[in-house]
Amino acid sequence: MKTAILLLTVVLMECEMAKFGQLCSGNSSNRRRTGDNWGQGQYGASRTDHVHKGIDIVCNDGATVYAPFDVKLNGKVTVYTNPKKAAINDGINLSGEGLCFKLFYVKPDSYSGVVKKGQRIGTLLPMQSVYPGITSHVHVQMCDKSDPTKYF
Repeated sequence: MKTAILLLTVVLMECEMAKFGQLCSGNSSNRRRTGDNWGQGQYGASRTDHVHKGIDIVCNDGATVYAPFDVKLNGKVTVYTNPKKAAINDGINLSGEGLCFKLFYVKPDSYSGVVKKGQRIGTLLPMQSVYPGITSHVHVQMCDKSDPTKYF
């Protein structure tokens, strides 16, 4: 009986888990970046000097980025310190559905306030200008750098 109760509790928790709605215009299924000449887009993928701590959701340069659920905008994210990457050095801290996360490579319309699910947050910055040939994308990273994959 205890096993059945535990299993039911786990199933209910999974059903109540937050799920990201559409993040980017032109990608209603939140298709993920797989691989290109710049690397892989999944959590834990190797980088030259670190491990990828987020997932990449395909998004065209200049596309509209949407709130995946009702969110609070909690300020600017500085992605890089390298001035050669200034064209894509923007992002935003967000919270909602019990989650704290960041979106990289997004120029938000505002860094504070509340945005409802499906409303515009901003636009994807020109990734091709910094990483020619990359699959342009929104990088989604949890504030604690845990794996966000289960929310997609």
